[in-house]
Amino acid sequence: MTPAILFLEKQYAVFTLHPYECSAQDDFGAHAASQLHVPLNQVFKTLLTEGEQGAVVALVPSSNKVNLKRLAKAAGVKKLEMMPPAKAERLTGYKVGGISPFAQKKRLITVVDASALQHTEILVSGGKRGLSLGVSADLLQKLLEALIADIAE
Repeated sequence: MTPAILFLEKQYAVFTLHPYECSAQDDFGAHAASQLHVPLNQVFKTLLTEGEQGAVVALVPSSNKVNLKRLAKAAGVKKLEMMPPAKAERLTGYKVGGISPFAQKKRLITVVDASALQHTEILVSGGKRGLSLGVSADLLQKLLEALIADIAE
């Protein structure tokens, strides 16, 4: 059980578990999509960014990159840059490749790419490498008080 799963269970949230095999060298999103037989744009990666006003979490399809300017605008901050992996691990309590948007050490502004709304279910990290969680974009938005914006490129 990861903190993300415990959080979802405590919220009585509807979610599905999707375990798969992986290693630390994998492109986690692409590997998860391949192993789980789902389109790459349905697997969302959790990215940590930072700026003068603090950290912002971005959830974008694994097939895309995050547009930092659009992310900053959506989050209402001036400028953002990618957070170094070691800092992201310390801030969230999760290892890179297993950073879940749920139950991070600190509640952060979270922005989900609008393309998530095109899917009945999206996959996000379950809190460890090799485990994805299937959730609806609506549930994700509600539980994280997330913003929805066009942030992928």
